[in-house]
Amino acid sequence: MMSSLLTRAYYALKPSIPWQARLALRRRLARRVRRRLPDRWYINEAAGRVPDGWPGWPDGKQFAFVVTHDVDGTRGLDRCLHLAETDRRHWIQAAFNFVPEGPYVLPAWVRDLLTGHGFEVGVHDLHHDGTLYMSRERFTADARTINRYLEAWRAVGFRSAFMFHELSWIRDLDVLYDASTFDVDPFEPQPDGANTIFPFWVARDDGTGYVELPYTLTQDSTLFVLLQETSIDTWRRKLDWIVERGGMALVNVHPDYTNFDGRPGAREFDVRLYEDFLDYAVRRYGRDGWFALPRQVAEYVRRAFPLRPPRERRVGSAVQPSGASSAATESPAAAAGWRLRGKRAAMVVFSHYPADPRVLRAAETLASEGMSVDVLCLTDDDGDARRELLNGVDVLRIPLKRRRGRMTEYVIQYATFIARCFAILAARSVRRRYDVVYVHNMPDVLVLTALVPKLLGAKVILDLHDPMPELMMSIFNLPPDSVPVRTLKRLEKWSISLADAALTVNAACKRLFSSRSCTAEKMGVVMNSPDDKVFGFRSPCPTSCTDRVPGTPFVIMYHGSLVERNGLHVAVAALAEVRRAVPDAELWIYGPANAFLERVMAQVRAKGLTDAVQYRGRVRSQDIVAAIAQCDVGVIPNERSIFTELNTPTRIFEYLAVGKPVIAPAAPGIRDYFDDDSLIFFDLGNAADLARRIEYVYSHPAEVLEVVQRGQDVYRAHGWREQRRTLVNVTAELVSR
Repeated sequence: MMSSLLTRAYYALKPSIPWQARLALRRRLARRVRRRLPDRWYINEAAGRVPDGWPGWPDGKQFAFVVTHDVDGTRGLDRCLHLAETDRRHWIQAAFNFVPEGPYVLPAWVRDLLTGHGFEVGVHDLHHDGTLYMSRERFTADARTINRYLEAWRAVGFRSAFMFHELSWIRDLDVLYDASTFDVDPFEPQPDGANTIFPFWVARDDGTGYVELPYTLTQDSTLFVLLQETSIDTWRRKLDWIVERGGMALVNVHPDYTNFDGRPGAREFDVRLYEDFLDYAVRRYGRDGWFALPRQVAEYVRRAFPLRPPRERRVGSAVQPSGASSAATESPAAAAGWRLRGKRAAMVVFSHYPADPRVLRAAETLASEGMSVDVLCLTDDDGDARRELLNGVDVLRIPLKRRRGRMTEYVIQYATFIARCFAILAARSVRRRYDVVYVHNMPDVLVLTALVPKLLGAKVILDLHDPMPELMMSIFNLPPDSVPVRTLKRLEKWSISLADAALTVNAACKRLFSSRSCTAEKMGVVMNSPDDKVFGFRSPCPTSCTDRVPGTPFVIMYHGSLVERNGLHVAVAALAEVRRAVPDAELWIYGPANAFLERVMAQVRAKGLTDAVQYRGRVRSQDIVAAIAQCDVGVIPNERSIFTELNTPTRIFEYLAVGKPVIAPAAPGIRDYFDDDSLIFFDLGNAADLARRIEYVYSHPAEVLEVVQRGQDVYRAHGWREQRRTLVNVTAELVSR
């Protein structure tokens, strides 16, 4: 069995040995072991073999990244929520494993808080005293108790204390997965590794089974406490190696050993080491990795191997897939990424690149998947390069500037741009065919530029940023039955029919387009979620009005396009009322200056609000986060119109990403995603109601904090990582037809 007499004696005597003596003994033994090992002791080349029949990771991801936290003692319990916040700031969802009958009692509210924020809760041993595997009879008895905790906590995962394991015994547990093994770790008391960096199936006698998830990155306690390393080089090098082989990077970090005040003790390490590692993983591999909970990985593996995997081999009493190449057996979902490699895409947009974030993210996403991407766009400034390579995207700017004006001026600009792009794409397609032409509206008829590539075999995607009929009704105050609106609806239907697939920005727009121009199956949704490289996730911070420093303003922020439908004048009218109850309230405005802003500033002067309203100019996308961080509340003060009823403003997500409360209109396009518990709503276009909501934010910081936290959960569920996956899958499906 797993325990030598020495190991048994150590854990039997452990409670009576002072921790300083135990730590000194373990470090001495570790140094002796370390001297016998090669420099790269944490890498076993044999463990990198890809199992036979391995389906690859979902959505073509190169590898999986999994984080777990074992809460061993009371100190870990006290710190686990701090560690959860560290994960949240880095867009990581982890599993917290708690000891059911150990040195602490786990409060139900801690479990509920973690699971409510997207984390997972698992069972960590039973008593955490090293006795679980002392005999088969004892394990059988303890397994019944563990199963009761699994059911009560609604947990599906288990990990033994001290990484003891006997996989045939663990089959007694009602689990989806176990995580009590490792690929290689010579410093564990039971050092026999699973010899793989891939999850594997452990079968029961009745044909069912569970998934084994070995940790593949050395534990924090071993690395920083036992071996006393002071950098993340070992983690970083091992992660790079795992990524190259397409395996699972699973790390186990203990809140018991993680120090948050910058003064780690003898049994601790600075949390900044862990933060540096998450920064490295997300920054370098955020696009290539599947960042998942262990239960998600286990569910995926169970679907891939519902019974015993093919060509199985035994590791002890466990069943594990044998190593071989799996390129021929890769699933369609996992192959999405490689189906785009080497393909050509043209992207057409009637705006400046890279000014539009939606176009920028789409182009860079396809380029990151190995496609050659050409973007045809407008010129924004006379100094713009006619042709430029930006982050792997080949940008060709048409010498034409976008100008706002009457409807006839729009038509002339559109026609000129379409003609020039049509000629360029036709010529390029004859020389070398495109696989995909990706067209962004407005206008819808921009799909005409794709006619020649389509005739030569290219697939066409039409991305409908805005419904043109509703937008023109809002801008020009047109009735629904007017000739221009009816014409735009017919052109919309024709344009979508010409495309092979259509995308739009939210569920409300999908319902609208599907009701009049295409089937619901043809229309997909890729939301305008902020770029997580720019909008790093921040936890909200409550600020009571009674704690505010005297003379510090209560800052209300507006940023975005300065057009009438976005309702800046509504925010100014609301500010006039708010100032009666909150005299230090100020409105800070960010956006490009224009004639509408001049009219609003005249309204400001007329209401005597000159000292309370600051126009702070146009802010660059990379600076908007710092601007939001300075505000107390963001507002989306839209006017009521048929267009704003449909809209889901990206600015909502931007405020939430930075941890700030946001007040938004109670419009269908927003309520599809948020409810009264996750967002602060006001009556669309109603300045008096907006004022009341601003006063509520000022005077109820604790309640607002809870709303922001729930809103952030909605944001995380619809973040760019998920939207990117949809975009890649739609494009890959078209290419493979």
